Amino acid sequence: MTRPDPDECAAFYQKYIDELPDQPILTLLEKQLLETRQLMQTLDDEQATFRYAPDKWSIKQMLGHLTDTERVFCYRAMCFARNDPGPLPTMDENTYVANAHFDNRALASLLEEYEHVRKASIVFFASLTDEICTRRGVANDCEFTVRVLPFIIAGHERHHLNVLHERYLSKLNLL
Repeated sequence: MTRPDPDECAAFYQKYIDELPDQPILTLLEKQLLETRQLMQTLDDEQATFRYAPDKWSIKQMLGHLTDTERVFCYRAMCFARNDPGPLPTMDENTYVANAHFDNRALASLLEEYEHVRKASIVFFASLTDEICTRRGVANDCEFTVRVLPFIIAGHERHHLNVLHERYLSKLNLL
């Protein structure tokens, strides 16, 4: 799967793609799975409820958000790959997090769910042909190609892991 062109998604999402190194996307997704798992396994449940500011998500909520977002973007990719006429609805990440009760779950449970979703995404994206990857669809009033979505997933996660390192782990003295 080749790196997408800027016209394959709204400009807002390009910032996520720009954060990624020039490597095959499936390799990046697999590496991220290992890196995120290793990082999260260094935390206990109390540390994972830390917020760097009162109005910010906890680490558990961030991990839940990554999982929810990946699930939504992979669903969008599947719909576009299958020529669903759409359009697909938006995702309000704050509403999702507010209603998920991630802080009430064990970090190990959240991490297990994240791992299953990531593995399913990798298998799905690996199954796509070049022709399918160029198909387009609309979600959140934006047009996407199928192939841009795994790049957005990986770039979005990289963005949040950078925030985790800069604003969470440093304040927990875990760097």
